Amino acid sequence: MSTPAATKTDGFAEGGAHAAARARSLTKAYGSGETAVLALDAVDVEIERGRFTAVMGPSGSGKSTLMHCLAGLDTVSSGQAWLGDTEITGLGDKELTQLRRDRIGFMFQSFNLLPTLNAAENITLPMDIAGHKPDREWVDRVIDTLGLRDRLRHRPAQLSGGQQQRVACARALASRPELIFADEPTGNLDSRSGLEVLRFLREAVDELGQTVVMVTHDPSAAAHSDLVLFLADGRIVDRMERPTAEAVLERMHIFTRATPGAEPEPDPLG
Repeated sequence: MSTPAATKTDGFAEGGAHAAARARSLTKAYGSGETAVLALDAVDVEIERGRFTAVMGPSGSGKSTLMHCLAGLDTVSSGQAWLGDTEITGLGDKELTQLRRDRIGFMFQSFNLLPTLNAAENITLPMDIAGHKPDREWVDRVIDTLGLRDRLRHRPAQLSGGQQQRVACARALASRPELIFADEPTGNLDSRSGLEVLRFLREAVDELGQTVVMVTHDPSAAAHSDLVLFLADGRIVDRMERPTAEAVLERMHIFTRATPGAEPEPDPLG
């Protein structure tokens, strides 16, 4: 059975001049010959500046691969990807490392905080390593927006899971990156802590003017975004503006039923 037709089957935002990141005919294959697995199939996408974009799809649809390729964490088989006006698909390892350090913020399921450092030290660690002086006014604004002022001297073991992820969020925001990539940022959190982090990501966009791309399997998490891009079989097959959890879940069920071999994600709403 083929994937259902969508009203708009690409991920292009209105007004490409506002793209924080974009890709053209982005293809990623693992392996070669008959055993090759096509993770991304000629994807065209634009990520609009100043918006919160969620990327969803059945397990194996290519959503994390798309994020990794857009962030320069993985090489592409063919096609092109840009961060702003910089084409990243032609950059060497050293240039990619500098680009990720200076222009991109990352959040993952694992918080990746150093246990021997307190929250304040973890927040500024990437800039300290790079030899960059933090913008104290901006960092203070991030800290206050995330409600971390009274936790700055605490080490990770003294913080709850939600607080640790807020520190990770502050670390991603501290250098004022052009784009923040969040890969299942609530995956290791209970529902209350997860909701807390999602609200702060929403505030990062609304109050701090950041651009966020979040990979998630959770319709409730996606409902905090401005736009959901749906992947199936390595292609963007649909998009949803102003999503609700119920509408996202219904759309996901359609794609899961239509995609051969796709594993259904758990239903967080019931």
